[in-house]
Amino acid sequence: MRIYTRTGDDGTTGLLHGGRVRKDDPLPSAYGDVDEAQATLGVVRAHNGNVRLDTLLVSLQRDLWVLMAELATAPDNRSRLEPGASLVTPDMVERLERLIDEASERFDPPTEFVVPGQTVLSAHLDVARTVVRRAERSVLAAAAPGSSVGPYLNRLSDLLWTLARAEEGESLPTRSVPSVPEDLARDER
Repeated sequence: MRIYTRTGDDGTTGLLHGGRVRKDDPLPSAYGDVDEAQATLGVVRAHNGNVRLDTLLVSLQRDLWVLMAELATAPDNRSRLEPGASLVTPDMVERLERLIDEASERFDPPTEFVVPGQTVLSAHLDVARTVVRRAERSVLAAAAPGSSVGPYLNRLSDLLWTLARAEEGESLPTRSVPSVPEDLARDER
């Protein structure tokens, strides 16, 4: 089996259950952004030493495969999707809400915006969160009416924010960030 097929050289890509669209169509754009989100969760996993968090991250990555399958299916073929396997379900969204609630119990939530980067792991969680938010925006043009893909990504970004804050323990609020000293602000060429 070869990795390359050459079928996409014309600027099109195949969809799950048949059909082809241009690579810049909203469907591949959306599932491409979800694929990037999945990869950023892999970066988080690579910087994580916690078995429980790793198990959670792998389950989230598997969920994102379900999202990509749904987004990679032409509207005419949606009836062929299987709930939980290739179609995002409301139960998947509710699971994320439970996870957010559980993670929120581990810390006092900040009352204002925070400066990301207290730890390497929390910084990677915040990057993953922003990538998920971008995927959520691109899904608006691609997801079928009534799809749970958008709500899933919305909750996933909330979960990643919550996990980042839990990892930090104590967040750095934006108001407590000191201003840049004048000598550091000058360009010293």
